[in-house]
Amino acid sequence: MVSCEVERMATPVFVQSISPEACPTEEASCISCEDFGVSYGRFLALADVNLCIPPGQITAFIGPSGCGKSTLLRSMNRMNDTIPSASFHGHMRLLGDPIYVPGVNLIRLRKRVGMVFQKPNPFPASIYENVAWGPRMHHLYRHHALRDHVEHCLRRAGLWDEVKDKLRLNAMSLSGGQQQRLCIARALAVEPDVLLMDEPCSALDPIASYRIEELMKTLVPELTIVIVTHNMQQAGRVADNTAFFWIDDSRTGHLVEYGKTADLLQNPKDERTERYLSGRMG
Repeated sequence: MVSCEVERMATPVFVQSISPEACPTEEASCISCEDFGVSYGRFLALADVNLCIPPGQITAFIGPSGCGKSTLLRSMNRMNDTIPSASFHGHMRLLGDPIYVPGVNLIRLRKRVGMVFQKPNPFPASIYENVAWGPRMHHLYRHHALRDHVEHCLRRAGLWDEVKDKLRLNAMSLSGGQQQRLCIARALAVEPDVLLMDEPCSALDPIASYRIEELMKTLVPELTIVIVTHNMQQAGRVADNTAFFWIDDSRTGHLVEYGKTADLLQNPKDERTERYLSGRMG
């Protein structure tokens, strides 16, 4: 059972600066958060996030380590449920549907909200089976239609031309960058509404990172992407909107500022954002 109440700890007041141009109404949002927070036992890890992520765009989360970026990202498909001490407060909705209410089907939720992790994690199976597994499990495609769908997803991930003649090879034989694109193809195969990406390029070389960045741009506006990155240049290259998080003296993460990426990076409204971007703290 998911707890929606946590014991609040004394923290300074954080006023969120949110650009109305970047934040649509809750009704028009893909994912919306209202006073959302996460606790691990008695430790309040993330507090009072109010955020509306627009559909069909790329939104980046930036900020120092430990400020709650990945915690919030993983909350969007309830990956944090795997941590026994985790509890949640406030509200989060996916296309208007509450995520944190009793009875939510987690298999269906994670179909709608796919995830790509920091380190490529292909299944120890063939390239083909990595992509076909999800559609087969969800009864989306069969036989010839499944083979066509696997090809379509590999093409969307920019991988088809590199693997079309070796679909039966073990996915672990691919390079790191190829494995990450395969994981993206695997996530796309179940036709999600949202793709979460937790530092997807941090383990890759610059050329592989560039290919992932270019791939992300091709997936919108059909897909909504939320990415956690420590690379501010990457946020500037790929993200339409950026949210900056900070951490207070009690180690609780807060959303400080959210807006169009160019505005936030070039003209931050909060002093903490400006100091972080300039490298003077964090």
